[in-house]
Amino acid sequence: MSRYRPPRPQSAPYITAAGAAALKSELDKLWRIERPKVTDAVREAAKNGDRSENGDYIYGKKRLREIDSRVRYLTKRLESLKVISAPPAEPDKIFFGASVTLEDEEGSFQTLHIVGADEIDPKTGKISIDAPIARALLGKRIDDEIQYQAPAGPQVRYVTAINYQLLKGNN
Repeated sequence: MSRYRPPRPQSAPYITAAGAAALKSELDKLWRIERPKVTDAVREAAKNGDRSENGDYIYGKKRLREIDSRVRYLTKRLESLKVISAPPAEPDKIFFGASVTLEDEEGSFQTLHIVGADEIDPKTGKISIDAPIARALLGKRIDDEIQYQAPAGPQVRYVTAINYQLLKGNN
């Protein structure tokens, strides 16, 4: 008996042009380069006889399933995504694609980039539009205070700068 896991909530269907290009590049690499190599390796391993004890064959087939699964996911995901490549009509407000500089109560600054769920990278400050802090930021302006719930507890930040360089391609 398996343990039931409720389905994950659907993430926002937005992505930057750079994020969409990265997903398309990954899909192309998997389909045109990696899958044919693994298919050839499995074909060669199948010639070696007994497949039940043939590690190259077993692991090759497993890798093919992983590649096919990722290709299916990327194909469906790219079809459902909406590419956002232009800044909003109100650039003084925070929307998808904004780079936001925040100040905490101790005077420390942090810059966050609001991106789609498929392009998050905490090391570079790219956070999902579905993240609690991003949801708290949406619609705010410079000098607004935001409050959000973090794993460490309630947090307060102040918006000090907003720009849309990420959408303009100057990242």
